[in-house]
Amino acid sequence: MTTPQPTGRLDGNDLILTRTFRAPIDDVWTSITHPDSTARWFGRWEGPSGAGSKIRIQLGFEQGMPWSDATIERCDRPHHLGLTTVDASGTWHMEITLAESGGTTTLTFVHHLKDRSGVGEIGPGWEYYLDQLVASREGAPLPTFDMYYPAQKAYFVALP
Repeated sequence: MTTPQPTGRLDGNDLILTRTFRAPIDDVWTSITHPDSTARWFGRWEGPSGAGSKIRIQLGFEQGMPWSDATIERCDRPHHLGLTTVDASGTWHMEITLAESGGTTTLTFVHHLKDRSGVGEIGPGWEYYLDQLVASREGAPLPTFDMYYPAQKAYFVALP
């Protein structure tokens, strides 16, 4: 089992990861916002869509498949999605921005961390989920979390 190369970086307390897709922006937007699509790589969600909406997300790849409450803070189709989630791990503020150029869509994921204390665990987790997104879109086998953690922990802890 090979450890995937971590890609995350920090800008202040913002953890930033990117992925690129040879696909139109609307297609990638569907992958990150449609409940059937998110169920394939992250978890299903239920509730009304749109900015200001309260939703529930079932973390389909976590032990026990727990539910999290979330608020859609921003939803500018097909370019920007902002969420705040609340669960046993605390409150998390995240954003996804999509940009298309020449048939390639770049996804930029930002987790606004309160501080850097948990980045050694959080970073590998987001690498895992974003690689699951890539694999689910390509019809490839999904990676397993043990490919990422603890192998990538030192990389994230050492980020400047």
